[in-house]
Amino acid sequence: MPLHAPVRMGKSPIDSVLGFALVLSLTASLNIAAVAPAKAADDTGPKTGPSAEGALAAEQELARAMAANDAVGIERLLADDWAVIATTGGVGEGKSIFPDGIKSGYLTRKTFEISEPRVRLYGNIAVVTTKVKTSGTFQGKPFDVSERQTDVLRWQQGAWKVVLTHETKLGPP
Repeated sequence: MPLHAPVRMGKSPIDSVLGFALVLSLTASLNIAAVAPAKAADDTGPKTGPSAEGALAAEQELARAMAANDAVGIERLLADDWAVIATTGGVGEGKSIFPDGIKSGYLTRKTFEISEPRVRLYGNIAVVTTKVKTSGTFQGKPFDVSERQTDVLRWQQGAWKVVLTHETKLGPP
């Protein structure tokens, strides 16, 4: 699959959230790229250590956890010191913020579309930027938002962990 092709993550409502309004305006804070990593023709198995392909695979796993409303799966993929910079400029810190919000039903997603991933690897740090389109209800109010999102991942103890999510709201199409 080309890295620029849009990926749709289902049409059914999915409850997901950050636990407080400061962290979100009308958008989910952790919309992650769901892109299958490309394999080289001579690739005989999974790479060990940090790689761009591994970072994309971690992003895909996180996207699946979000689509499944899997609070435990999401928390497993976030670093203990995870933080989010929301489209409103608010800052939320701590990996339990998002999973706790999911459990409360604060946000219900109806669509979750990711496209245009850009991955850069800097040793044990990966930076993944995507275009995100999401809609649903937030605090009982409907929303339909497009944004650019950048996730910073750190390779630690043999796995990628998201340490920072930064969102930028895009204007109308």
